[in-house]
Amino acid sequence: MTALLYVLSGVAIGLGLYLALATALPARAALSDALTAPRRQPPPPRPRPEGVTEAAGRPAVSLLAELGLPGAKTRANLRALERDTDKHLAQQAGLALAGLLLAPLLALGLAVAGLRLPLLMVALGALLAAAAGFTLPDRLAATEATKLRNELRYATSAFLDLAATMLAAGSGLEEALAEAAQAGSGPGHSRLRAALAAAQTTRTPVWDALAELGETTGVTELTELAASASLAGTEGAKIRTTLAAKAAAVRNRLLSAAEAEAASATERMGLPTVILMTGFLIFTAYPAVASVLQGLG
Repeated sequence: MTALLYVLSGVAIGLGLYLALATALPARAALSDALTAPRRQPPPPRPRPEGVTEAAGRPAVSLLAELGLPGAKTRANLRALERDTDKHLAQQAGLALAGLLLAPLLALGLAVAGLRLPLLMVALGALLAAAAGFTLPDRLAATEATKLRNELRYATSAFLDLAATMLAAGSGLEEALAEAAQAGSGPGHSRLRAALAAAQTTRTPVWDALAELGETTGVTELTELAASASLAGTEGAKIRTTLAAKAAAVRNRLLSAAEAEAASATERMGLPTVILMTGFLIFTAYPAVASVLQGLG
C-alpha cells in the first residue's frame, strides 16, 4: 500500500512538473508554419498568467475550449465582469490539478506518519477535490456577476431619479444624464459613466450605449429603459415622464426582490430554531426519562 502511494505521488508530481515546463517552454513551431507566418495576421497576445495555478492550467485551455467550455451562463457572467475566458479556463484547470494532487500528497504524508488510508478513499478524495477546484471559478464568477447586476440596478434607479429631477429643473438631456451618472461612486455608477463616455466619444445615441450595457451585463432594466426612451424621443416632458416611470418600476422591482429574499431568510432561520428547541427538550427530559426507566428496571 505504501509503495502504491509513493507511485501515485510520483506520477502526480511528474504531471505537475510536465505542465509547468510546458507552460514555461512552449513548443517549437513547425517549418511549414514558420514559412507561411509572414503572410498571416499575427494572433492577439495572450494575457500573462497570474500566479502558479493559472500558469499550470494554461496548457489545458485549448482542450477545454474545444469541449465547449465555459458554458453559456458562465460566458454571460464573464462578459458582465469583463473577464477573459482563456484566463478563466486556465484557473479552472489549475485548480483541478491542484485538487487532484492534494489527496495523494496528503495520503503520502499520513503514510509517512504511520496512518495508511485505503486506496479507494485516496482516489475518491482526489476526484472530489479536482471537481471542487474545477467548479470553484464558475461559482465565484456567478456570485460576483449577481452582485454586480444588483449594484447596477440600484445605480440605475438612483441615476434615473436624479436625471428626471434635473430635467424638471431645466437641464438638457445629455447634461442631466452626465451629472446623474457622476453622483455615485460604486461599480454600478462606474459602468454607467463608462457607457455614457463611450457614447460621447463614438457619437452614438446615449440609449444605444445603455442598451449595449444592459445586454453585456444581463440587466434587462437598461434595455427596457433604452427602448422606452427611444420611443419617447428628446422632448423634455415626455422623456422626463419616461425616466421617472422607469425609475419607479426599477425601484418597485428591487423592493419586491428584497422582500422575497427577506422572507426566504426568515424561513431558513426557522430550521435551526426548531433543531435547537428539540435538543433543549431532549436535554431537559432525559434525566426524568432515565430515572423512570431505571425505576422500572
